[in-house]
Amino acid sequence: MIQNNAYMKRIMFICLGNICRSPMAEIIFRDMVKKAGRADEFLIASSATSSENVWNGVGAEVYPPAKKVLAKHGLSAEGKRAVQLTAGDYDKYDIFICMDRYNVRYVNRLFGGDKDNKICMLMDFTGRPGDVSDPWYTGDFETAYRDIYEGCRGLLEHLT
Repeated sequence: MIQNNAYMKRIMFICLGNICRSPMAEIIFRDMVKKAGRADEFLIASSATSSENVWNGVGAEVYPPAKKVLAKHGLSAEGKRAVQLTAGDYDKYDIFICMDRYNVRYVNRLFGGDKDNKICMLMDFTGRPGDVSDPWYTGDFETAYRDIYEGCRGLLEHLT
């Protein structure tokens, strides 16, 4: 169990629905830090900019094709459910990592700006900044996985 303390880096991955890209990033990054022996240095979560996958306080499970690509790479999405980002999250996390430009705009609007410069995009931690491929529209979950893995690897290098 990860304990929240003053020395932890608190990371929130964000996408539109929190059923594909951001939970994949949460799961991939959690696995990376665990394998690096640094799990106790991070609090890792993910959330949605939209409320469409959260009903009466209960979030949808990770989308089946996303679960499938994670399982193909030895990772489980078991227990992960969609959560909606709130304005109060700004003070709870150190960095908000968005999957695309739309998410950055929404998060800035929700937080009323980014006075502490906490909002960024995952692909900014790679040699090819831009949006993470959105499998919801393309159906290509493997490309999204590769983008997210590369971004998470760059993020881990950046933070450690």
